[in-house]
Amino acid sequence: MKSKLSITINQKTLKMVDSLIDNLYIRNRSQAMEHLVEKALGENKTAVILAGGYEKNLKISKEEYRPTAKIGNSTIIELALKKLRESGFRNLFIVAKPIILKDIFQIIGDGSKYRVALNYVEEGLEKGSADSLRLLKGRIKSPFLVVYSDIIFNQININNLWSAHLKQKAISTLMIESSLFDWEKAGVVKIEGNKIIEFIQRPPPKKIGSYIFFSGIFVTEPEIFEYHGASLEYDVFPLLAQKGFLNSYLNSAPYFHFHTKEELKKMEPEIKQL
Repeated sequence: MKSKLSITINQKTLKMVDSLIDNLYIRNRSQAMEHLVEKALGENKTAVILAGGYEKNLKISKEEYRPTAKIGNSTIIELALKKLRESGFRNLFIVAKPIILKDIFQIIGDGSKYRVALNYVEEGLEKGSADSLRLLKGRIKSPFLVVYSDIIFNQININNLWSAHLKQKAISTLMIESSLFDWEKAGVVKIEGNKIIEFIQRPPPKKIGSYIFFSGIFVTEPEIFEYHGASLEYDVFPLLAQKGFLNSYLNSAPYFHFHTKEELKKMEPEIKQL
């Protein structure tokens, strides 16, 4: 839904606005103004890196957790920050247990090196991903991106997902994949058009009708905080799908989701080629 708005603007600025009209993507002044506003607002988008859960589940070696694991000359968390900053996300939250946040802080500090505003959010006794995300209730009041901390997504165009969400009516838009190295650890989605009508986390083989999976990346509205349940995958997403509030965006670019040190080592040669 769009609203009419009257503004006063000087002739010099108006000429600059008119110069954007190419009669292809931008056909009039209204579209030109909308483009400029979206671009300006888009430079301060918010993203959340979820690294929550029990420490032992995220530990992949004696000294490394998934977000602090090294690959080449970088770490997973550094790759995430660089990609998010390049995509216009400057306001970032990292949610994790204190010991994991401590290790992350030793690597990236306050975020100034990456030119982002970084907020560390400590978990307590949260029991699932929805509990972790709900710690940000009241702190985020506009659409935001969520990325799981064990994903390497530097080849994905995050802004395409962002734009798709803003253009559609949904509480959340999940980035989905048509293939995955280990479907037993993922959420499987059933889709009609771009609408997710069913979300099943780690389904038994008999429940899989098509191999389309949740990637661990999504854009959502703050309304997601109002939906109860400890887990996004087991509680919130299935309910949103049932109510018709969950959309999808199909990604074809390479991305990597790992759970163990061995999986990360296997992926490393392919990642270095990108």
